[in-house]
Amino acid sequence: MQRTLTIFLMCVPAVQAADWPQWLGPRRDGSTSERVAPWKEAPKVLWRTPVGNGFSSPLVAGGKVFLHAQVPGKEEEEVIAFDAADGKVLWRESYPRPEFKSVLGVGPRATPTVAGKRLYTMGINGILSCFDVQDGKRHWQLDLYKQFQADLPTFAVCCSPLVVGNRVIVSVGGKGSCVVALNAETGAVLWQALDDAPSTSSPVLYAGGERTVGRSIDVVFMTPLRLIALDPLDGSIRWEHPMVFQPQGTSPTPVAAGGVLVASTQAHGALAVKIGYKGAAYHAETGWQNKDMKSYFSSGVASGDRLFLVTNQIDILPSASLSCLDAKTGQLLWAKKNVGYFHAGIIRTGDGKLLVLGDSGTLSLFEVDDKGAKELSRSRVSGGTLVSPALANGRLYVRDDKELICLQLGADPSSGQD
Repeated sequence: MQRTLTIFLMCVPAVQAADWPQWLGPRRDGSTSERVAPWKEAPKVLWRTPVGNGFSSPLVAGGKVFLHAQVPGKEEEEVIAFDAADGKVLWRESYPRPEFKSVLGVGPRATPTVAGKRLYTMGINGILSCFDVQDGKRHWQLDLYKQFQADLPTFAVCCSPLVVGNRVIVSVGGKGSCVVALNAETGAVLWQALDDAPSTSSPVLYAGGERTVGRSIDVVFMTPLRLIALDPLDGSIRWEHPMVFQPQGTSPTPVAAGGVLVASTQAHGALAVKIGYKGAAYHAETGWQNKDMKSYFSSGVASGDRLFLVTNQIDILPSASLSCLDAKTGQLLWAKKNVGYFHAGIIRTGDGKLLVLGDSGTLSLFEVDDKGAKELSRSRVSGGTLVSPALANGRLYVRDDKELICLQLGADPSSGQD
C-alpha cells in the first residue's frame, strides 16, 4: 500500500486548478473544470503578439503563458514567457539547433510541460531542455537523438514530455531507446526501454482496468508497432497490444473512456484496449474496434461513456468530423461534419460542453448529448491554425502561424470554477 501511495503522489505534479500546464491540459486529457458561457459577440481580444513558427501549444502556469517557437530566420529555437494579464514578455531564452527543413514548417511540434518550478521543452530535432519558470535560466539540455544515435521520425519530433514525479519521460526511438526516462533535476538517464521506431504520439498516464496493490498507474505510449504500458519507476513492461503497420504515423494521444483506453489512427480506426490481470501478470485485449473512425493527428476527449474523436477523410477532399462514440461499444452515435479540414482542437468544459477550434481559425461552443451537437456560439478568432488551444482562468490562448492571441471567454455565471 505504501508503494501504491508513493507512485500516485509522484505521478501527479501539483498545479493550480486553473492552470493549463502541459499537453492537453491539467489532466492531459483535453478537459478542464472551467465552464464557458455561450457568447453573442466575438470573444474580446485581450492581447496579441507576433511569434515564430511552430505547432507547439501554449501553456499557462502561475500567471505566465509559455510558448516554444523557432527564432525567425535562424536555426534556433526559443522559449518565451509572457505575463498572462497583458502579454508582456517576462523572459525569453534561445538556443541553437541542427539545421531542419520541412514543407510542414520548421518550428517545434511538441508542447512543453511545466512541473513545479521547471519547464521542459522538446525541440523539432529532439533537443530536450529544462528551464526555470521564473527567470528562464537553463538548468540542463540534451540532444537526445545524437546521444542515442536514433533517426528522427518522418514528421520530426512531436512527443510532448510527460513529467512523472522526478522523471521526464519521452519517446526517442531506436534500439533500446524507444522510451527514455531522465532525472527531472539533472537530465541523467534513469532508464530506457524498447527497440521500436520513433513515435510521434505523446504518452499518457493510465490507471484503468484491473489493478493490484503497488501497480496503480502506467505510462502508456503508442509506438508504430503497439500500444504499450510501462512502469514509470523502472520502465518494465506492464502490458502491450499490437498496432502494427502505421505508415501515416501515430500522432493522436490515447484517450481513457468507459473503462477502456482508446487509440485512433489512420491505419486501425478507433481501437479500445481493455486491461485485465491474470495470475501474476497484466494482459491487454481488444474491447472493440471501429475501423471507420480514423483520426489523422487530432486528439480526442471523453465525457463519461461518451468518446469524442476528430475523425478524418484525407483523400480527394480532406475533411475532419467531430464524431461521438459509445465508449463501451464503439458504436458511432453521431458525427458533426466539417469542423475542420485536417485538424480541430477540442476542450471538454466542466459542464460537458465542447470548445472546438477548427484549422480555419473558427471557434465553436457545442452542447452535446447522445443524439447530437448543438452549436451555441461560433466566431472566427484567428488565422489558420493546426495548434490546439489552452484554456485557463476564463481566457483562451490561440496560436496561428503568425501570432499568439489571448481571448476573453466569460465563465458560466450559474456555476463556480473548481
